[in-house]
Amino acid sequence: MYDFDLLVIGTGPGGQKAAIAAAKLGKKVAVVEKRDMLGGVCINTGTIPSKTLREAVLYLTGLNQRELYGASYRVKEEITVADLGMRTQHVIGREVQVIRSQLSRNRVVMLQGTARFLDEHTVGVTGDEEKKVTAEKIVIATGTSPARPPTVEFDDRTVIDSDAIMHLDRVPETLVVVGAGVIGIEYASMFAALGTKVTVVERRDRMLEFCDLEIVEALKYHLRDLAVTFRFGESVAAVERRPRGALAVLESGKKILADCVMYSAGRQGKTAELCLEAAGLVADDRGRIDVDANYATPVPHIYAVGDVIGFPALAATSMEQGRLAAQHACGEPVANMHELQPIGIYTIPEISFVGKSEDDLTRDKIPFEVGISRYRELARGQIIGDSYGMLKLLVSPDDRRLLGVHVFGTGATELVHIGQAVMGCGGTVDYLVNAVFNYPTLAESYKVAALDAMNKMRAIARLTDEF
Repeated sequence: MYDFDLLVIGTGPGGQKAAIAAAKLGKKVAVVEKRDMLGGVCINTGTIPSKTLREAVLYLTGLNQRELYGASYRVKEEITVADLGMRTQHVIGREVQVIRSQLSRNRVVMLQGTARFLDEHTVGVTGDEEKKVTAEKIVIATGTSPARPPTVEFDDRTVIDSDAIMHLDRVPETLVVVGAGVIGIEYASMFAALGTKVTVVERRDRMLEFCDLEIVEALKYHLRDLAVTFRFGESVAAVERRPRGALAVLESGKKILADCVMYSAGRQGKTAELCLEAAGLVADDRGRIDVDANYATPVPHIYAVGDVIGFPALAATSMEQGRLAAQHACGEPVANMHELQPIGIYTIPEISFVGKSEDDLTRDKIPFEVGISRYRELARGQIIGDSYGMLKLLVSPDDRRLLGVHVFGTGATELVHIGQAVMGCGGTVDYLVNAVFNYPTLAESYKVAALDAMNKMRAIARLTDEF
């Protein structure tokens, strides 16, 4: 009756996993993707390019080695866009090959072009030629693109978004970043490490509001050390293009002249071209599609996963959403995604956390004790030259369970998974106190922080007994 059992629109993390999961279950599967966009936004303009750029910046600037070799240490004196792009293009090329191989190996049919709904079971694909395909079940995984305020004239050279920043012809000497969200702060830290004088303008009173305040303050201190200027409680009223850059005029009247102004104003779901109304669907004003707990839309045989459904909009969660949606679409038993989902922010230095923050616990009136380990107290921290990193455990004094794990510094996005595993298995701080960690490692910070929390809880218990 249908050309395919499952049709996936988009080949980002969510789309890939949905297609492969259905193919593994013996279903006839196809994916639709635009020319030169295999892997979606994640591979081509988002996660992979930005994280590869970060790695190139860290290596070429020698930033991580300056603690050992001095503030003037640098692997390459004049770092060009070509230096940064070479590594990025290499990684993108390899990742595209991996995805193409995985889809081919699982006999997933690849349809090249732009998809649009003709009805709730039929999709038109516009590419080198026009074609119509039908599917019993459909998964929308089109991702997002940078939101562009309608009042701003973007030229992709002096006034840009996070996609265009990857295609600059030179490293700017000065940069204004509008918005202190995850993407804005990640790029602000990268260019600051390159020596660019960065000014961050944020209308709210703080950045990364969902992160632990102590961790954010540590990042802010480090970025200020890289000469980043923060303008909190400020908004950009206008941007004027000039012959040698752009002039950002703030609502307070301040004027900031810069080579480049980058807007980081959130993301917009890529649903405008889908003709959702033909399938009986609508998107909200940010292009997002509403789904239920199984990622099914109001049209039950059509699913949506990944950034196009909104928060948390992470590659890692998108992958799991795609897999679970495909299983549900194929009638397979589905377990809900585990509630403990780590957040990784690839600033310089990086941040990662899982579970509750101090603010969360205080708001919910949940008692907790804090255990802290600082990298400078670890042999591994001295070896790698990281004197600023820290790991923070939030522990329940009642049953000694871990309530939250927050990491700042080298390897934060890797280290957090130890805490995630302990929390997910219902473990307590006692496990970390009694565990043996390789020495010297950064993982040893868990034992140090656990001992710190345990000693504090014992001290409070002694004092309570005495009184």
